[in-house]
Amino acid sequence: MIERTHKWRMATVAVLIMGILAGLGVRLAFLHLGPHQHWEDRVVRMRHTERTIPAERGRITDRRGQTLAMDLAMKDVWVDPQVIQEEGHGDFIATHLARILQLDPAVVQSRINREGRRFEYIKRHVHNDTAEQVARMTFRGVHFDEVMTRHYAQGSLMCHVVGFSNLEGVGSAGVEQNLNMYLRGIPGLRLSERDGRRAELYSRRHLDIAPRRGGDVQLTLDQSLQYIMEDALDRGLEEFGGKAAWAIMMKVDTGEILAMASRPHFDLNEYRTTTLEERRNRAISYNYEPGSTFKVAVIAAAFNEGLITPDNIIDCENGMWYYRGRPLRDYRPNGRLSVADVLQKSSNIGAAKIALMMTEAQLESYMRDFGVGRRSGIDLPGEEPGILAPRSQWSAISVTRLAMGHEVAVTALQLLNSVNAIANNGYLMQPYVVKRVTDSDGRVIRQGEPRVISRPIREDTARLMAQLMARVTEEGGTGRAARMEGYRVAGKTGTAQKPIPGGYSDRLNIASFVGFLPADNPQISMIVVVDEPLPLRTGGAVAAPIFKNIAMEAVRYLDIPATEGIDEHVARR
Repeated sequence: MIERTHKWRMATVAVLIMGILAGLGVRLAFLHLGPHQHWEDRVVRMRHTERTIPAERGRITDRRGQTLAMDLAMKDVWVDPQVIQEEGHGDFIATHLARILQLDPAVVQSRINREGRRFEYIKRHVHNDTAEQVARMTFRGVHFDEVMTRHYAQGSLMCHVVGFSNLEGVGSAGVEQNLNMYLRGIPGLRLSERDGRRAELYSRRHLDIAPRRGGDVQLTLDQSLQYIMEDALDRGLEEFGGKAAWAIMMKVDTGEILAMASRPHFDLNEYRTTTLEERRNRAISYNYEPGSTFKVAVIAAAFNEGLITPDNIIDCENGMWYYRGRPLRDYRPNGRLSVADVLQKSSNIGAAKIALMMTEAQLESYMRDFGVGRRSGIDLPGEEPGILAPRSQWSAISVTRLAMGHEVAVTALQLLNSVNAIANNGYLMQPYVVKRVTDSDGRVIRQGEPRVISRPIREDTARLMAQLMARVTEEGGTGRAARMEGYRVAGKTGTAQKPIPGGYSDRLNIASFVGFLPADNPQISMIVVVDEPLPLRTGGAVAAPIFKNIAMEAVRYLDIPATEGIDEHVARR
């Protein structure tokens, strides 16, 4: 009985073993012979690698070819946590990586010890010499990827115009943003295989398409003129105070921007640590009431309509005048002034009475033709259009307030461009900062060209206004501080009170000076604006000296000959 039970158990075990062996055989046959495309595809995906090769971004240079922005070859350092954990030297590797890369050891260690991970960045955009120090340690599981990073050779110089590109290589401000499609280039593509350690097998590359470098952008701005302007703004803020300042220099006959600066500013290489206010290009994005600088356009319009001559006498009411029951004051009391003296002494009352000689339709039309209330079309992002309400929304006293630069808002570029039209025989130009774009083979694919937007005034009116504006910087004028030896400067001061809830501030204002030189043969035009200077607050005392400091260096650099035999006679119509 016992023997029979034993035989039965042996037979059962034998059957079970045979069944197991049969199952294993079927499974092996299925794995070798059966349909398993899914697993084949998975193995192929694990062995094959597809990599996009970033393209080198094009350079940005100034008008003389000096490099402002370029790509530099660097390394991204990354680790394979699984490999490092298998080696058992995670703490040792983390300590040395942190020391060489100047990182927090705890952060590096946390990335190395992440379970189930095969890829973790340790530090991106590492200089090649530093990456070489890491490579010499020959740590298993530590890898490098070649990358391109943007470098700005001049740091903060021209920062608001050049702009910056982010870590992904996408232009995010200034020219970098506006011309990103030209600068970014075309990425390459590489298809190859890798071994079990995820290292590329160079002999197994199936496809290798090289990236195409981005186009180069040459600006109209001049690095030397830009330095002169920025240095003058810095010294001006130190001397006169103020929370911000900005300036623009333009080539009269073409509309090319030769320099554009704004304070506060920032280092382009450190853009990630800056504030929004530091990155703001106030020269094109800050709307403000222009104050007395706006009188130039109003008086030019009246001349162009034949409503006044330089010798016409305007009663300036000894500094106080009521119109429609509302008072209008002059900064300094004046009695009877000629039109020429109204501009020279910047009389609000005189400008208002001249504006009232025109119809509202005429005044609005001239303002529009001078570019007020619309974007100039400059090839930079972030330009504001200014504010000029349609005359249907004007009040009974709006004309008298517009004449003195109230109830209207402009950007510095708009105001400069309108004054530049006077310097340019009445032609309003479209400002531009891009001289040309060339592809990686050196072919020109975009060319900056002078373009006329409108012609608000005739040539004879423009020449007359240039002569009258030159008197502003002479004895008796509000812009005497902008006067230069050997050059006749045409310009206009502005001191605009800043709006506050319920009216205008008696203490805070924007001081400005806009003009061009030489007055008899204009070559460059320029505007300087200072926000909230103290204790001196007027455009003549604050902005005009800064204008002069920039202009004196600029005429020497540009080799603009001094004016000889200056004719101070004011032309008469």
